[in-house]
Amino acid sequence: MKKILLAYDGGEPARRALETAGQLTRAFHASLSVVSVVPEGAGRPPRDPSNEACLHARELQEAKRLLAEMGLEVELLEPSGDPAGRIEQIAQEGGFDTIVLGCGGDHEADGARRGRVSGHVVAHAAATVVVAR
Repeated sequence: MKKILLAYDGGEPARRALETAGQLTRAFHASLSVVSVVPEGAGRPPRDPSNEACLHARELQEAKRLLAEMGLEVELLEPSGDPAGRIEQIAQEGGFDTIVLGCGGDHEADGARRGRVSGHVVAHAAATVVVAR
């Protein structure tokens, strides 16, 4: 593991993934990037795009702060699009050899979305995928 991509959305599963990514980064002396994808596209309920982007920016800053407390410096990525596809694309284009993300959630809709994202990434990514539960 040399280059790790953490998918982070601020939920409890993502916090577990953050802990895991931090531990792996330290253990393997790897670089770490954190991605929070601003969702867009068909099937999404109408939302204010600026509010959605602000939420993801806050999530990224939270992840940066938590990882800094672990003594880690990170690169932050905030693309938009379909979260599952964008995570896979960023990992491939960025040469990431490991992707860490959470699965499940307290709210049924959140859990279904996260399960879809993690399932897609596990099935399609060329990198090693670690799913924190």
